[in-house]
Amino acid sequence: MLSENLLKVLNDQVNFEFYSSYTYLAMAAYTESIDLSGFANFFRVQAQEELSHALKFYEYIFQKNGEVKLETIPQPQIKYENLLDVFQTGYEHEQIVTKKIYNLADIANDEREHSTISLLKWFIDEQVEEENTFNSLIKKLRRVEGNPAALYMLDDELATRIFTPQAKV
Repeated sequence: MLSENLLKVLNDQVNFEFYSSYTYLAMAAYTESIDLSGFANFFRVQAQEELSHALKFYEYIFQKNGEVKLETIPQPQIKYENLLDVFQTGYEHEQIVTKKIYNLADIANDEREHSTISLLKWFIDEQVEEENTFNSLIKKLRRVEGNPAALYMLDDELATRIFTPQAKV
């Protein structure tokens, strides 16, 4: 059984993951509005991933006989200076997610809640990938700055990204 404190922070994370999905959907809308449909695809896939993360926490809470408490999702940022600003904002967002996951892991470790520790190990590994993806794309965007042909090649590359749901284990 989950402690009240751990249940609260897990519920907070469920809601933050839904907010993350909403944030990336807003980024998809922004990139679509500037005619970069490949970048929009990247962010739509990112939104799907975050939704799946929210549901992973959601299902876990019920598996542990807890109660899920869904909150209002705040409106995400919708205006950006440029494409680089979008990705820097996404990278900063992923860094916040990482801190939140680490905090959850610290609480689970303190409480010796081993099943939660096991769940969070997957998320810790996932955050390494998430931050690296954004950091890599920021570097690419800086390299292609001022080169529309290279930007459109990157847009075409991102158009091929697909969401692959994690298999149930």
